[in-house]
Amino acid sequence: MICFPNAKINLGLHITAKRKDGYHELETCMVPIPWLDALEMIPAKKTIFESTGLPIPGEAKDNLIVKAYKLLKKDFPDIPEVHIHLHKNIPMGAGLGGGSADAAFALTLMNQLFELYLEDLFLEEYAAQLGSDCALFIENKPKIATGRGEILASTDVNIQGDYLVLVKPPIHIGTKEAYAGVKPQAPTVDLQEILKDKHTWKEHLVNDFEKSIFPNHPTLPQIKTQLYEMGAYYAAMSGSGSTMFGLFSEKPEPTKWPSEYIVFECVV
Repeated sequence: MICFPNAKINLGLHITAKRKDGYHELETCMVPIPWLDALEMIPAKKTIFESTGLPIPGEAKDNLIVKAYKLLKKDFPDIPEVHIHLHKNIPMGAGLGGGSADAAFALTLMNQLFELYLEDLFLEEYAAQLGSDCALFIENKPKIATGRGEILASTDVNIQGDYLVLVKPPIHIGTKEAYAGVKPQAPTVDLQEILKDKHTWKEHLVNDFEKSIFPNHPTLPQIKTQLYEMGAYYAAMSGSGSTMFGLFSEKPEPTKWPSEYIVFECVV
């Protein structure tokens, strides 16, 4: 059985408070986008994880897909061993949620493959144990996320039919660096209200990480400026970066980006 985990972008991201458990309270709108990995799982005599495409750092046992399998196996011990193949296409450490999507889609895939009949609510609970934004990809619809990113609420935001350009320069931003310069504060604007009118996004829709990350990586604000010069009605960093994206009412004129950049374009 095969499925195609997709990425997400963040429309606005407020870091509202530091928690006692070391995490931060967030408020953001996460929107699924059609940048896809490919994930295949078949019953096997021995559990094996293999991957092609973009190289994945770390050991197989630490991959979120393997952790998703073990999480279900613990509660459903009759689940057979599996051969897992992931073709990795979504860049890692890019603010696009690719690893989280892989884990969530693995849960959904196993639910179908092994006829577990788990409702989305239960799958979201499993997903939340694997990562802060994993639960988004169970329903895979635009959501307002709060808490660590695992508390989800529906939103009417709609960018369907708009054109999206994503630009990932060869910059890695670790979690430690991303949060190092952040000063949590309550947002001064209502995210749901801002999202109602795309024409206000450029002025009011803010990713708090940009303030601390941009000074260390001047390439990123340069890309943002270029996306606006191309005609984007909104441009921002996704998550904690380093992918920048621009949203357009119609397809922009082709732009030549440096060859070392990963660029992805699509109609949302």
